[in-house]
Amino acid sequence: MRMQASRELLAARPDVWAFLAEPYHLADWYPGISGVTPDRRGSAAGARWQVVASNEPTLFRKPRAPGTLIVTVADPPRLFAFQLVREKLNVRVDLEAISEARTLATVTIEGTWLIAYRRSLARRSVARLHSLCQTAATL
Repeated sequence: MRMQASRELLAARPDVWAFLAEPYHLADWYPGISGVTPDRRGSAAGARWQVVASNEPTLFRKPRAPGTLIVTVADPPRLFAFQLVREKLNVRVDLEAISEARTLATVTIEGTWLIAYRRSLARRSVARLHSLCQTAATL
């Protein structure tokens, strides 16, 4: 099963990348994660982060359940991808520069049929990125 959502962000691509590449920001934009403990590699490919689920229980997960995230691709400033091991989800964030001050962010989530009950996950992720990655608009 695959879901995808895109949104134009009012921020330059390097600024959006800097936000995505900071492991501690994951809980701010990715629904269902409330905490992150990255390993020493930070956001480099192959890094393993310990994550804590949010307080919202799901059909197959207890509140505040621990888990593992593996960074699969980190290609600044274009692509950041990771796998949530327990949930068997592959998440990919593509960043495309629309102009100097605008970025198109596309979140793609692939996984088993179990993600069908969370169809809004990609849309919610990109909406949170939109809310968090804004810069001062020119007047």
